[in-house]
Amino acid sequence: MKIHAQALLFDNDGTLVSSLDSVHRCWTRWAAEHGITAEEFARVELHGRPAAEIAADLLPADVVPRAVARIETLEVEDVPNGGVHLLPGTKDLLDALPADRWAVVTSASRRLAEARLDAVGILPKTLVAADDVTRGKPDPEPYLLAARALGVDPAHCVVFEDAPAGLAAGRAAGMTTVALTTTHRADELDADLVVADLSALSALVTDAGVEIFVRG
Repeated sequence: MKIHAQALLFDNDGTLVSSLDSVHRCWTRWAAEHGITAEEFARVELHGRPAAEIAADLLPADVVPRAVARIETLEVEDVPNGGVHLLPGTKDLLDALPADRWAVVTSASRRLAEARLDAVGILPKTLVAADDVTRGKPDPEPYLLAARALGVDPAHCVVFEDAPAGLAAGRAAGMTTVALTTTHRADELDADLVVADLSALSALVTDAGVEIFVRG
């Protein structure tokens, strides 16, 4: 299978990197600090959603801004503890792409996203973070903003995601979607293509754009 694109848009956590250990440590501590029971916490979807939305599901509105600042601090401070690592195929695929052909589109804050990306040596020219949008995934705004920043028609963009909310955002933006089964089962992911991780893919850059191939 081959997919043609003008730009590739990557989610970060669960797509380029894994920070699951760090997320578990920090959010567990955060929940305990805010008196949230394990049962209450288990009912909330964490992955692929902005921290502000998660906090709003669990806490009164007047507490949310302070609570969001706290989880951001916990997660940024935890980065040096080794809770972030590259997922298979990330380096090879990004190294094959010109800087103006790809972007990172994340539900994390810019401060946290930059800390995690810097820890693994990824320096995107274009980064769209939670701070940059008024509506996070599954709304298409983050991906549409990334396409605009790269100067590419959304219809010519490919989104790489591991979470249902992110894939929904990509579809709503009118983009081709590629799902990675790094955090969810294949049957939970609605996408144009489903692969295990980025190591299943290779890229060929031409004057006409980027060709994405599934490795045989």
